[in-house]
Amino acid sequence: MTDAPDTRPRLLVVDDEPNNLQVLRYVLQADYRLFFASSGERALTIAREQLPDLVLLDVMMPQMDGHAVCAALKADPATAPIPVIFITALTDSDDEAYGLSLGAVDYITKPISAPVVCARVRTHLSLVRMDELRETRLQIVRRLGRAAEYKDNETGMHVIRMSYYSQRLALCAGFDAEWAEDLLNAAPMHDVGKIGIPDAVLRKPGPLDVDEWTVMRRHPEIGAEIIGEYPSGILRMARTIALCHHEKWDGSGYPNGLKGEQIPVEARIVAIADVFDALTSRRPYKESWSASQALDYIQTQAGRHFDPELVEHFATLMPELLQIQRRWAD
Repeated sequence: MTDAPDTRPRLLVVDDEPNNLQVLRYVLQADYRLFFASSGERALTIAREQLPDLVLLDVMMPQMDGHAVCAALKADPATAPIPVIFITALTDSDDEAYGLSLGAVDYITKPISAPVVCARVRTHLSLVRMDELRETRLQIVRRLGRAAEYKDNETGMHVIRMSYYSQRLALCAGFDAEWAEDLLNAAPMHDVGKIGIPDAVLRKPGPLDVDEWTVMRRHPEIGAEIIGEYPSGILRMARTIALCHHEKWDGSGYPNGLKGEQIPVEARIVAIADVFDALTSRRPYKESWSASQALDYIQTQAGRHFDPELVEHFATLMPELLQIQRRWAD
């Protein structure tokens, strides 16, 4: 029977004083897998080889001090994400500010308090875990959006472009950067409900008949069902977009015939971005329109299909939209 792998978080402890390393070993060894370095150069080697979850780093060391080690860690893409906590006898606020400016996440003064060290390490490892979970969730959202595009015979570049269009329109309309970032990450899920539409309908080369349109128009509700209900966050926004991005300003859209500001603003933004990219993209059943032709059409639909105020903002973004087109071309 093989031994179970050691899954404890891995810490790199760096100090040129052996007594300090021993103290930290005693404080941390029960809960963490520890690596030790007594010089800055050795610390960098271990960090690159082992990629620890966190580094506890002394500042005052000969030859290569902690500040230089931290700067080197942050300059290397492989080690830059690793949180660094300085442990030092320096107590001046300027020293602390300088260390934080190099990319450290915290500053603990010597002589250390064992409860303080343990609490700070737990806190910053929890933050790393939260970042990892957020990134994993975002990747799942993006992959589900990508799955819908495969089903619909479209390219993955479509969801990327329309998501960036949506983000830029949100910023232009006055929403803050965090909300616009959430929109960027939620928008790829807009057509996830097409996963539930039969291929015979979704990929039909000619016009859909009445019964087929009835089936097709279910994809917003299917998308909302796939995503599920959440009290807040990106998935809540994604569900709203999936459900409402085919509603129209004049109330003639589907599935619920919402009108004007009854339509959530995130769905109103995505509706413009989605149609613009669809018009300017080549498909098996149509040639691509120029950006100016697509914008002209969207402007004719202001107050009918689209929120007229958002259309005005969208028109001012044309140079940025063209840059996004070029960067994420099919």
